[in-house]
Amino acid sequence: MEVPPEDTSSYTCSSDNHRLYLVPFRWWKEADPDGEGVLYDALPASSSYYAGPMKILNIFKSDLAFNLIRKENEHQDDDNGDGRNYALVSADMWLHALKWHSDVKGAVKDGKASAAEDDMTDVYPLQLKLSILQESNTLGVRISKKDNAVECFRRACKIFSIESELLHILDFSGQTTQFLLNDKNKNIKDSPRQSDQDILLELQVYGLSDLNRNKDMKKDEMVKTSPKMNGSYCEKGSLGLTGLQNLGNTCFMNSSLQCLAHTPKLVDYFLGDHRKEINHDNPLGMNGEIAMAFGDLLKTLWAPGATSVPPRLFKSKLAHFAPQFSGFNQHDSQELLAFLLDGLHEDLNRVKCKPYVEAKDGDGRPDEDIADEYWQNHLARNDSIIVDVCQGQYRSTLVCPICRKVSVTFDPFMYLSLPLPSTSMRTMTLTIVPCDGSAQPTPVTVTVPKQGKFEDLVSALGVACVLRDDQTLMVAEVYNNHIIRFLGEPTDSLSLIRDDDRLVAYKLQNDFDKFSRIVFVQQHIEKNSSSETQKLSSKAFGLPLVACGEIVKGQDIHDLYFKVLKSFRTTKAAKSCTENHDNTATEDEEVDALDCDVKFYLTDDNGNVKGSEIMMDVLLDSTGQLNVVVCWSANMLEYYDQRLLSSPAEVYKPALFSKRPQESISLYKCLEAFLKEEPLGPEDMWYCPSCKKHRQASKKLDLWRLPEILVIHLKRFSYSRFLKNKLETYVDFPIHDLDLSTFVAYSNGRSSHRYMLYAISNHYGSMGGGHYTAFIRHDGDRWYDFDDNYVSPIDEGRIKTSAAYVLFYRRLEDV
Repeated sequence: MEVPPEDTSSYTCSSDNHRLYLVPFRWWKEADPDGEGVLYDALPASSSYYAGPMKILNIFKSDLAFNLIRKENEHQDDDNGDGRNYALVSADMWLHALKWHSDVKGAVKDGKASAAEDDMTDVYPLQLKLSILQESNTLGVRISKKDNAVECFRRACKIFSIESELLHILDFSGQTTQFLLNDKNKNIKDSPRQSDQDILLELQVYGLSDLNRNKDMKKDEMVKTSPKMNGSYCEKGSLGLTGLQNLGNTCFMNSSLQCLAHTPKLVDYFLGDHRKEINHDNPLGMNGEIAMAFGDLLKTLWAPGATSVPPRLFKSKLAHFAPQFSGFNQHDSQELLAFLLDGLHEDLNRVKCKPYVEAKDGDGRPDEDIADEYWQNHLARNDSIIVDVCQGQYRSTLVCPICRKVSVTFDPFMYLSLPLPSTSMRTMTLTIVPCDGSAQPTPVTVTVPKQGKFEDLVSALGVACVLRDDQTLMVAEVYNNHIIRFLGEPTDSLSLIRDDDRLVAYKLQNDFDKFSRIVFVQQHIEKNSSSETQKLSSKAFGLPLVACGEIVKGQDIHDLYFKVLKSFRTTKAAKSCTENHDNTATEDEEVDALDCDVKFYLTDDNGNVKGSEIMMDVLLDSTGQLNVVVCWSANMLEYYDQRLLSSPAEVYKPALFSKRPQESISLYKCLEAFLKEEPLGPEDMWYCPSCKKHRQASKKLDLWRLPEILVIHLKRFSYSRFLKNKLETYVDFPIHDLDLSTFVAYSNGRSSHRYMLYAISNHYGSMGGGHYTAFIRHDGDRWYDFDDNYVSPIDEGRIKTSAAYVLFYRRLEDV
């Protein structure tokens, strides 16, 4: 607050550390029944207590003045009904009480209403001047009209009216005691007299806006209003319903932050004095800066009446310590969450000096003993609120396929990343092209397991195109009329093939690898009218063709190409061949009869022409694959149907306005897939201590110790060398009762392992962009949609979507 110009002897006390809140005593004690406050009696500022300026001000009725007399050695723990009782609390204490009442309000259903359900009003400020009086343990209080709004001053007159009823104020913050102590220390050095400096205090008043009206009205007669918050209408007095502004593609960050900002235990922790646990010496931490930035942001989000918050400071700290999140590109909300949880843990790690620990071999000991040893070793180096709340433990079992050596380890986890298995089938369309010219290209549609392997696709195609025993299929991906890759690994996942890919299956003889393989790409010859010269076109057309044969010279390439091209002949070409030759004509004679003008050029793997035109009698080095550009003249179009060479069909192209059926799978199936035994990949070979060699061992995971807060990441995004893909699978996840009892290998003394959903991070749209939001359970069973700065209620029946990406569960206590 600003100091009035004429009062230069005052100093301000309005920082967050000194800001005080005046609240109803009963409301405060419900949230903190064990706290003790210093008792003050409020008495008129008469001449017997104060002979200074306050007496004059009180006579003229222009300001409100009274004294607070500290009752020595007296504390009050309950409302004795004698007069009115208020509580004076700090900002952190007030936020804790607000959170407690908010939780209670959500939990109370169809029962007797408590004070937690009273119609508490918004916070409003009062500007006060405090003076330390000559009398010991006495504070003079003055509230001036000129320093306060008219309505606030009117309310103050009602709150501090002491003519007809006693008024008691209990200070739970300890701040008034500090005021008195500071003045006493000052007067030891100076002469004993009244302090010549007033304390300017901005007192925040909560729940006392209209005492007379609220006192006489019953709860069901009160009219509740719903102020607009962050672009939506939310119930007045509901804390935590504050949006985060989008700073430019920061919806991924906002989504994760809102989920964490509504996580039980973390909210209580960061609204409290969390800074005392900051570890400034941890080399793995960030000097506490991430923890402090997150804590400050969380306090702002939980402040009553807050509008949408721009998280600029947090974003700048994030970019400083994690450059991958700098700038304004879209990122993965789960990757941000993983970094933030780890960063908060290291910033708040209570272990200042991490001891060296080495896991001992099991030596036949019970798994329970080994698991406890691993866990205690982990806690010896890692001890924070994040470990307390978010970390669990799983058992990992490796078995050597040769000697059957078993290795068991127990590792901590912060979240579970679950695969999305599919039990449904997928239709895929490929173009079959015979490489001997015996038939035209034909699109073939087959049905394969959606999570199947490449070998499943080849097998289905073989049946569909009636593949002979002496034939095989070579599958290639075509883009811009060029082959960009051949698909050959039988164990490659079909999920790597996108719906808009274009695949061609070339039908070859089994022994094709004994011969040279030639890949033909067609281009037009462009004629320059002025010089009559010819040049290559820069744009390819049609379907790339593949042939296999023995190549010695240029003529062999010519003959192979026209053999493959035979099935593309037009009616005119067939008629010309019949007129000029009998049925015994050779392939070369038929081609000669068509008078086709073509030119052949060798190219590198990137399509760049190497050297001049291939002449028919020139010897060639045919080692490996030959890439050849075939340049068509205009007369070629008369004899070969260019339309038959059109680009291959897409793997899957839905009809106009149609959608694929929504695939659904339960969360429990995802857990089963995560925990099932499977062999390690060739890139993850395990060194067997018995064989003394790397082995492709089998691996089995089991849940061993579950955390209080269970975060489940649904692996919707897949990455490979060639593409990125997003799975739109609808996961049916429990909301009220996720029971993991059957998935936990060790009960750890708990009769059940049940969880309740309280937050969801959603991703809508495609892989490269899209939009993130969050659904949050708040105020009991009410759900809200946090869409950047907009917050709005949402029915529970609408929170299950195929956009669910990260699920947040809290453990239900055993009944």
